[in-house]
Amino acid sequence: MRILDQEWIDAVVQAVKAAGALLLDPAAIERITAKGQADFVTNVDLTVQERLRAQLEKLAPEVQFMGEEGDRTAIAPDRPFWILDPVDGTTNLIHHFDHSAVSLALAWEGRVRFGVVYHPYRKACFTAQQGAGAFCNGLPIQTSAVSKLEDSLISVGTVPGYRQLADEAFYQMRVLYDCCQDVRRTGCASLDLCDVACGRLDGYVELMLQPWDYAAGLLIVTEAGGTVTAPDGAPVSLLQGGGVLASNGRLHSAIQEKLSKTK
Repeated sequence: MRILDQEWIDAVVQAVKAAGALLLDPAAIERITAKGQADFVTNVDLTVQERLRAQLEKLAPEVQFMGEEGDRTAIAPDRPFWILDPVDGTTNLIHHFDHSAVSLALAWEGRVRFGVVYHPYRKACFTAQQGAGAFCNGLPIQTSAVSKLEDSLISVGTVPGYRQLADEAFYQMRVLYDCCQDVRRTGCASLDLCDVACGRLDGYVELMLQPWDYAAGLLIVTEAGGTVTAPDGAPVSLLQGGGVLASNGRLHSAIQEKLSKTK
């Protein structure tokens, strides 16, 4: 199998689904370790990452690996590399909130070429390949047609791992709340991005995320017709963390303008 052949893609997706099934057992969480304020890792995170890493190495031994629970300093960005969040929404997992996902992207030369986000609780598998569209369980998805902020539903992150940004984050939430129909907060960036991609949300903004939080979702949103940038409009990095603004494309400049007034 060659990278990005359909047989290879199918094998990667099946590996992600199999690993995602580990999230479904409430008794699977045996250890919870705090990495920082409101930032946790469980044995489930570690097991999913190691299982997927081993399977991905078999499928593509030449591809580098960046996982949330590891070191990213050795990544050569001009060569293909994986970007994995084994459990996006670990706090949700700890509290049995049933809204977590496995997020995996393949990138090189500053672009995501393939992405998959699996929501095991809903058995919803979002996939995208550069230039080939975005899908949920094999069916095409696209962003919403909403063109006015007052008609929109927007998700706003609360940056729990960066409490020093809380005032700005909640002020942004209020600014957007005042001009849209309502706001949401789910605690899983990759699924918020997928909800933008399939039109359930019209926008999503968070002041600080890491590449594994958004890499796969970035491609899924753009292939579904949306736009993903930093909140100031700059490109997002696949190697360093930062803020993210995703939208259906039609509302991007309007949301960006509102965010600029919060500084």
